[in-house]
Amino acid sequence: MSGLRPFHLAFPVHDLDAARAFYGGVMGCPEGRSSDEWIDFDFYGHQIVAHLAPQANKQRDSNPVDGHDVPVPHFGVVLTMAQWEELAERVRAAGIKFQIEPYVRFKGMVGEQATMFFYDPSGNALEFKAFQDLGQLFAK
Repeated sequence: MSGLRPFHLAFPVHDLDAARAFYGGVMGCPEGRSSDEWIDFDFYGHQIVAHLAPQANKQRDSNPVDGHDVPVPHFGVVLTMAQWEELAERVRAAGIKFQIEPYVRFKGMVGEQATMFFYDPSGNALEFKAFQDLGQLFAK
């Protein structure tokens, strides 16, 4: 198989039903295998696994980026601009609060990108990006 390979990410959640509603419902990620302890989701072609861990540490740290406090750690996907805009509207319609509202970061500079941050029901930070020019993804 050529091209980009899917990544795998396992992360803690406090409630599998809430994870299923958020990732399957709001995010629109198809569900794969599951058990009483975990659920696989197709996260834009990548495999993420929500593992039941109600006591997982939820300390939140951040780093300053472009005038915003970016949550650390976080994960997400680089989407097309149309996918990014559609997801922003879906998240808004679901009443989910943005940690960092959708906006264009580094406007007019190297690495210009649309970005947004929000949390899942278990407090995991998510960032979704889009580039008008995907060539800017790793530009210095």
